[in-house]
Amino acid sequence: MTTTVETSPATPERSRETRRVVFAAALGTVLEWYDFFIYGSLAVFFGGLFFPKGNESAAILASLATFGAGFVLRPFGAIVFGRLGDLVGRKKTFLVTMMIMGTATAAIGFLPTFETIGWAAPALLVLLRLLQGLAIGGEFGGAVTYIAEHSDPRRRGFMTSWLQITGTIGLLVSLGVIMVLRSSMSAESFALWGWRVPFMLSIGLLAYSLYVRMRLEESPVFLEMKAHGKGSRNPVKDTFGDPRTLRIVLVTIFGAVAGQAVIWYTAHFYSLQFLTATLKLPPQSAYAYLTIALVLATPFFVLFGWLSDLIGRKWIMLTGCLLSAILFMPLFQGMAKYGNPAQEEFRASTQVVIQGGDCSEDQSFIGQLFQPKATKPCTRARSFLAAQSVPYTLRPQAGELQFVVAETTLTGFDEVALRRVLVERGMPLTADPARVNAPMVVLMLFVLVLLATMVYGPMGAFLVEQFPTQVRYSGVSVALQFGNGWIGGFAPFIATAMVVSSGDIFRGLIYTIAVALLTLVVGAFCIRDRRGLDMREPVAATETPRAASTLAASEQ
Repeated sequence: MTTTVETSPATPERSRETRRVVFAAALGTVLEWYDFFIYGSLAVFFGGLFFPKGNESAAILASLATFGAGFVLRPFGAIVFGRLGDLVGRKKTFLVTMMIMGTATAAIGFLPTFETIGWAAPALLVLLRLLQGLAIGGEFGGAVTYIAEHSDPRRRGFMTSWLQITGTIGLLVSLGVIMVLRSSMSAESFALWGWRVPFMLSIGLLAYSLYVRMRLEESPVFLEMKAHGKGSRNPVKDTFGDPRTLRIVLVTIFGAVAGQAVIWYTAHFYSLQFLTATLKLPPQSAYAYLTIALVLATPFFVLFGWLSDLIGRKWIMLTGCLLSAILFMPLFQGMAKYGNPAQEEFRASTQVVIQGGDCSEDQSFIGQLFQPKATKPCTRARSFLAAQSVPYTLRPQAGELQFVVAETTLTGFDEVALRRVLVERGMPLTADPARVNAPMVVLMLFVLVLLATMVYGPMGAFLVEQFPTQVRYSGVSVALQFGNGWIGGFAPFIATAMVVSSGDIFRGLIYTIAVALLTLVVGAFCIRDRRGLDMREPVAATETPRAASTLAASEQ
């Protein structure tokens, strides 16, 4: 069977309805991404609010791990709400996901901190992040399916690309709110209560978004499927139980979504972590640089979505993966050069060696970080150096723990003494604003986000064209959320852990580059471009709900 391209005319009435659908779906999704990412925008700051003080690296990692906790349940949210979306409808399901997300986000704004209720604070924070992950897991797949099923197939990439920008806009809004608040109050006031305001704002945004979405009609493709009695009785079984459908899920994850996920989260979140925690730029400056880059690059989501309607989705996305694998390392090296030149000069001129002591036995380094009272001296020293962005070399040998900094040798770990020696050698404690080349930092960030738009812009249209109507909500959601929730969502944490454990500030990029190359290889050989696929074809072509068989037949 050959793929049929739907060619129904785009009447003015249909175009107006499609624009209304895109606006309402995108508005609600912007809210959900704002809710989900407001924590990520404050992740470095939250380390001192919800976790024990005294170990900077451990606090940052714990904060990033909690950010990642929101991604743990995203695949399960995709399964739960994908099933509902394929059974009861797209509209009803993403109304539920929006309510869960808005409620969980507002609740974070009312949480007591670690100083008030101890370990109950991070426990409640993780619980609310899990609820956020559950909700976002079912939201995006439903919204992109809903838009695609309303769109002219000749403009499907363009229309769905407006939804692809919602993640970046949600991040932009969150950064904007934070910058306004931090510039309008003292640091003490923001730490005391100001950080709660961005979370509480979601209450009003939720009410308006619900009002807009409740006025929408159900997807015409879904209604037609139901009218013909062709819906799946068990979307989860039909997604995972049929080998052909499962193959589609796996191929879309590893041949498309995985690369998109690590590229997107590295460009949008790890870059912010790199600027503030590694290069020691003031948070306000880092937020401003990233905001400018996002504003400049965001239109390219729509450009690449539009271009995919003309030349196809597959090779635009895979070219983005290839360019990211080639350029990410030099782009981050450029940020280091232009963001903190003094730190770059210090790393080039000073060699730090840790030798002797318990370093040869320090195998559980990351685990040791989260046990401050029991941490070995070598682990504490490595944590300190990583927090200062100082590269080091481990030299296992017998004898006392020693630190060799150029011609100076220190015996035993004394943080004050080691810091003094490093500062005398030229280690900057913060970036010097007079030496920061802001335009070049913004340029590096712009190119990072531009590469993300290349991979992500056509992604919505690509995914909905891979799955038949009967399991489309489930299939799209599962592929997106396994890739973004687990492979991409933990990218900032994995990258930071690799840096902390190695002493190399660029080591974490290896994870992103490796996943991007994996996606390039799998995608090149295994995925097919179904640009312009008739959304109704699987319903008309089969009498069974096991729609994957129809899709497989179309590949013959």
